[in-house]
Amino acid sequence: MPRASTRPTSRDVAQAAGVSQAAVSLVLGDKWRGRVSEATAQRVREAARTLGYRPNLAARNLRLGRTRTVLLVVPALTTEFFAGVYTGAARVASRHGFGVVLYPSPEGIGPARDPFASAQAALDGVIASSMAADALSAIRGDQLPLVMLDSDPEGTTGAATVNLDIADGVRQVTDHLLGLGHRDVLHLAADVASWTFEVRARELASRLAAVAGTSLRTARSPISIRGAEAAAQAALAPPGGRPTAVVCDDDQLAAGTYKAARRLGLRIPEDLSVTGLDDLALATAIDPELTTVRLDAELFGERGMEALLAVLDGRTPEAGDIPVHLTVRGSTAHAPR
Repeated sequence: MPRASTRPTSRDVAQAAGVSQAAVSLVLGDKWRGRVSEATAQRVREAARTLGYRPNLAARNLRLGRTRTVLLVVPALTTEFFAGVYTGAARVASRHGFGVVLYPSPEGIGPARDPFASAQAALDGVIASSMAADALSAIRGDQLPLVMLDSDPEGTTGAATVNLDIADGVRQVTDHLLGLGHRDVLHLAADVASWTFEVRARELASRLAAVAGTSLRTARSPISIRGAEAAAQAALAPPGGRPTAVVCDDDQLAAGTYKAARRLGLRIPEDLSVTGLDDLALATAIDPELTTVRLDAELFGERGMEALLAVLDGRTPEAGDIPVHLTVRGSTAHAPR
């Protein structure tokens, strides 16, 4: 009778790659940098893949005192942006034998209950959006290895921060509108106490203040199409001079502005230019398609997970903000005379 197949071991991988078992452990545990060469690491990975080797994660986790589980804390999933963040984080995590638990704060933004009997016992670390930072106090996430997304690098309690270059995105929007002759601007601002929205307001005001003859007014709105419609309609209705452009903190706010403009009999972009920020699927579903700043949500999640893995390994995370890009579409045009 043929002998039953046996599961390949780390010794088999070591023999196939021509290295020691210790080297196999370093490479497959992602602790090889500075200890073995890139060529050796590649040889070990190829041998493991060819043999179909899978490490015994339960035994390794018990030995290391790790659960290999990370919590991703985000606001309620009202748009696909944070779904993209999760996708990117999970992609990197899976390559390193980690799992990601997605925890959307049930109240959207604000306090939340601990979903674990003890987060500190159940998790190796936390990645959290600054928009859901209050949820960390409930799970005591600030007592775990923590990476903050879209957070003030000077004021965060986390071990590392990963940011999109939001300030540059706002600069790109502002310069685009100024180049089209717009001088009277309405900022439809998200009514959320978060560092990322503070950056948007500060950068827009600073950029416009540097150009003579400009004016800026601000209206606040919850992050919803219905809320934005009401806020934009109140801000755009007479009396007083009407702005020629609306800069929205988010694509949902821009969609609400479209509805408000139609109610007021304003044409986009002939009477009013509108910009967003995110480049959600919504941006190309509305008519005219929205000029907005594209934020790479999946890359954001990848960088967040890579930063947390670096923290767990005692390495310094990659520095530098993630670039963003203005996508010009049909919602902006030269300012009306």
